[in-house]
Amino acid sequence: MSILADASTRVIVQGLTGNQGRFHGLRNQAYGTQVVAGVTPGKGGGDVEGIPVFDTVAEAVAETGANASLVFVPPRAASPALLEAAAAGVGLIVCITEGIPVHDELRVANQIARDHPGTVMIGPNCPGIISPGRCNIGIIPPEISLAGGPVGIVSRSGTLTYQALQELTREGIGQTTCVGIGGDPIPGTGFVECLRRFEDDPETRAVILIGEIGGADEEAAAAYIGASMTKPVVAYVAGITAPPGRRMGHAGAIVSGNAGTAQAKVEAFLAAGVHVVEDPTALGARMADVLGAGGA
Repeated sequence: MSILADASTRVIVQGLTGNQGRFHGLRNQAYGTQVVAGVTPGKGGGDVEGIPVFDTVAEAVAETGANASLVFVPPRAASPALLEAAAAGVGLIVCITEGIPVHDELRVANQIARDHPGTVMIGPNCPGIISPGRCNIGIIPPEISLAGGPVGIVSRSGTLTYQALQELTREGIGQTTCVGIGGDPIPGTGFVECLRRFEDDPETRAVILIGEIGGADEEAAAAYIGASMTKPVVAYVAGITAPPGRRMGHAGAIVSGNAGTAQAKVEAFLAAGVHVVEDPTALGARMADVLGAGGA
């Protein structure tokens, strides 16, 4: 089955009346996702191609029964938008917005964890989540996905999320759920939580994990895999050639001294029994080998 979102998920788009919110919200709806409302303060009572727009998330939830929110608002408005969604009882929040200050991310993550422990936030600065054939919440192009499982994907990199989907689809291997957790220093949901959900999902037989330099989330994921996962994991870590101390792309992708290097992450994965590839174009073929060898 899907993790986090499926065909029954009812989605509101915070920022539906903006260019990006409108474009991707309507694309998600065209895919079959239940996009039931938009939220833009001051524009309540209108609509976007038949999707009603409300002034507040609370109003949208009360009128439509929405249980997920897709956030397309500017960085300065993102923190209050995320807290508003959590306070309205939304169980899944997917924040696409990039450029949110780190101290705001930390404050919001802590407040949601403290006051709304049942709320799951994906992002910020992420491509979102897709359960092929069931639901797409975000900016992941569904054309490169394949319904039917049996592989789950979790990735820090947006572009490499797409690469993993494409490589699996080329091999004829379907996906249960693909989660782009985002590359900022304070993600709402990290690797371990997604791995735990994939481990508990009966339809997911194996997992692809894509990491990158910076932080210690990959090392934590390796520890969890080694101690608790029964399903095989294929991984790729971006940034082998990145120089220490230089930020590479994502706000979280920075190496300090020996901490957060790609090599350290690769070694942790190998020690945990993970199948590590050196090139992201090999992800699909390696997974095909793993599945074909009865490792899943």
